[in-house]
Amino acid sequence: QVPLVESGGGLVQPGGSLRLSCAASGFTISSYTMSWYRQGPGKEREFVASITITGGSTTYADSVKGRFTISRDNRKNTVYLQMNSLKPDDTAVYYCKGLRIGVGAISYWGQGTQVTVSS
Repeated sequence: QVPLVESGGGLVQPGGSLRLSCAASGFTISSYTMSWYRQGPGKEREFVASITITGGSTTYADSVKGRFTISRDNRKNTVYLQMNSLKPDDTAVYYCKGLRIGVGAISYWGQGTQVTVSS
């Protein structure tokens, strides 16, 4: 059973939008800080955005600030990444991560979804 499954990727033109989803199974995200990372062609994996357990605080990489929005629905056990004003540099495989800190700390990763921004 894959703990996190991303969806919503695809091919989009520059300036377009996509909404990624990350559905969790086998655990409840309500105890996890959730994040999105990405890995572009020939690049290392980099942080994109994160959201706290209650959704009260979010953090973004400077490169996506003002264009991307991370959100979560703990009832649906799902995290989202709304991506607007997409640029070719946003082309990457996008990964979802769940992290529970403290005693019994554990993290889960998804398998990724491809986002390609091209005209």
